[in-house]
Amino acid sequence: MEYDVIIIGAGVIGCSIARALSRYELKVAVLEQGYDVALGSSRANSGIVHAGFDAAPGSKKALFNVRGNAMFDRLAQELEFPFSRCGSLVLAFSEEDIEKLFALKEQGEENDVEGLRVILREELLSLEPNIGDEAVAALYAPTGGIVCPYEMTIALFENAVQNGVEFHFAHKVTGLVRQADGFKVTTGAGEFHGRYVINAAGLFADELHNMLCKPEVKILPRKGEYCLLDKMKLVTHTIFQLPTAMGKGILVTPTVSGNVLLGPTATDILDKADTDTTAEGLSQVLQKAALSVKGLPTDKVIANFSGLRANLLGQKDFFISLTDGCIQLVGIESPGLTSAPAIGEHAAEMVLELTACKERADFTPYRTKIPCFREMSDDEKNACIRRDSAYGEVICRCEQVTKGEILEAIRRCPPTVTLDAVKRRTRTGMGRCQGSFCAMRMVRLIAKACGIPVTDVTKYGGNSHIFTGLTKEGASC
Repeated sequence: MEYDVIIIGAGVIGCSIARALSRYELKVAVLEQGYDVALGSSRANSGIVHAGFDAAPGSKKALFNVRGNAMFDRLAQELEFPFSRCGSLVLAFSEEDIEKLFALKEQGEENDVEGLRVILREELLSLEPNIGDEAVAALYAPTGGIVCPYEMTIALFENAVQNGVEFHFAHKVTGLVRQADGFKVTTGAGEFHGRYVINAAGLFADELHNMLCKPEVKILPRKGEYCLLDKMKLVTHTIFQLPTAMGKGILVTPTVSGNVLLGPTATDILDKADTDTTAEGLSQVLQKAALSVKGLPTDKVIANFSGLRANLLGQKDFFISLTDGCIQLVGIESPGLTSAPAIGEHAAEMVLELTACKERADFTPYRTKIPCFREMSDDEKNACIRRDSAYGEVICRCEQVTKGEILEAIRRCPPTVTLDAVKRRTRTGMGRCQGSFCAMRMVRLIAKACGIPVTDVTKYGGNSHIFTGLTKEGASC
């Protein structure tokens, strides 16, 4: 199949680029080895929109972080994904560390971060009454924010599809060869040809880079483990501790869904598929988070998870290059989520410098989200039910997700047909019972809506079937 541009990877970076390129008269394809978008680092991270004070001045991280941060209000409005500019705090636990806060403030101002202030304990307590007893001061960054990383990626994906971008899932790239008129991209499901290729493969970007370019580079995954608490009003800002060489440390943050998130750890590992959690890692999260916030309700942990960051060995900055029509985006770790909208526009500008093309007259920047029943007023809920009675049947009690929302997710364009994909689009199964009540009801809804037996419904695609067969002959689900 022939394309102007082939993007490899459907994480938040790949989908940001796809959406940016969909504005132009280009034939664009995205190849993704998984069965949905946001299955790698874009799914399991802190969901923080960083202000930009901790990136080295003059670096690509500083440039794209601050530029990307400024884009979120408009982007969230156009694409209807949840975003809150809640502000962030970096804590100091000694008088000596206050000097480090002022140094961080000065660095942030050099990066053009607005509104930074160092505040002492009295003001800190007025902002966060539950702050730890040992915290003496903080750097306050009002431009910090929070977002749901996979909901943002899904929104970018759906808008790109609206504007003509083609996504090919279950297409793992096994070969990438430069030819006279572009690139041949080989996948397990066929060959593609593109005039230009963009490597946005996250943890696997080094492997694609090394198919084309020398010297070779290597990504060493950095695992971060997290604890997710039940919905509660514990903190209102993202609370950091002073950063170290391994990252921004253990944070405590509200999420856009009303939960509280603790983490991550930072452990370099070898296996790019190792997302297991450990007793040691989770214990470290809880102990260090307790320094930031007192009375941490550890009995309210409803889920643990881990994510992997694309730590590029020997490189502290984003690796972004253009060589003979191939744009390489390697080592896009934190603040990659914040930087994604700006990196998307930058990659699109690089393509436009290579080929003359016009803006599409029919481009739409808008995407409509699935109606969210739990966020509606009583009058809005009643009106919604009158329009469609399916919204009157609650499937997920913890998150108050209705049958109507699930059916809308299944019928979206493109359709959503796996348990995890519906979960990420509606939050069904993400509450305190973690799907104990609603998972099987979801399976039956998916099967009925798709006209398939329940034994064909999968958790995330491929061979991840929920059921392997019926328990006795003639049984039905």
